[in-house]
Amino acid sequence: MCPLCSKGLFRRSGGKVESFSEGDEGAAELGPDRRLTTYQLVGMLIRMTTTNRPSSSSAASSSWRIWPTAMSAVTSGQRAPRGSARAKLIAAAHAMVRKQGYAATTVDQICAEAGVTKGAFFHHFASKEDLAVAAAEGWTDRARPMFEMPPHVHLDDPLARLLGHIDFRLAMLDGPTEDYTCFVGTMVQEAYATSDRIRAACEASINAYCEALAPDIQATIDLYGAPGDVTAIGLAQHIQSVLQGSFVLAKTTNDPAIARESVTHLKRYVRMLFGSGGAA
Repeated sequence: MCPLCSKGLFRRSGGKVESFSEGDEGAAELGPDRRLTTYQLVGMLIRMTTTNRPSSSSAASSSWRIWPTAMSAVTSGQRAPRGSARAKLIAAAHAMVRKQGYAATTVDQICAEAGVTKGAFFHHFASKEDLAVAAAEGWTDRARPMFEMPPHVHLDDPLARLLGHIDFRLAMLDGPTEDYTCFVGTMVQEAYATSDRIRAACEASINAYCEALAPDIQATIDLYGAPGDVTAIGLAQHIQSVLQGSFVLAKTTNDPAIARESVTHLKRYVRMLFGSGGAA
């Protein structure tokens, strides 16, 4: 079981993982339409900023999804140890760019956020652009738990896994905008025309997400069927497009509600596409 499923948060029943019930009284209070799914609860526990991984002793560790090998061409060198100046600078870049944008974020601000000297910055990175490229690669690593840790990745039905992933993303849409928006999506909107290195690094990160989602989509197509022009990678890209667009809408209102509505429509579309009805 996923390490986040401890303390009775989740329970397994046959081929599926049931919803949270801290004694069924708490779940009943939410009502039949407001009961939190397993995926929504895990989404509240894991944010895109997480770097935690399951322990090697957990059952989940033996069934982690293999990250696309294409990412080996993107990731350069060995990852810095957690807590190192390099890792702190990358984490600071993730936080600052999501909060105020790439252009508005200075090297001095990143150093202050990371708690390191400017000399340490230039020891690891020749420029702000170099940090941006490394941070895009690091963002891909930070996204891995979405495909490894939530309970829905262990479900037998590929459509249930796909809908579980969308539920998971839906549950992440809460709190300040910078907590749930995408680092590479934010950065590429500003830098795509001025830095081809940043654009390419962001493209690789977004492609890695789509490639990680595509196997479950292909398995769903194989099991349930789909219109002839629907491809696994095309639907994965559409899911990514809706998510990125929902982040933009949330920024216009400074409220995640509009983003949640968009992702709910996405879930409804996927259900209808595979003949599972229109209920959210």
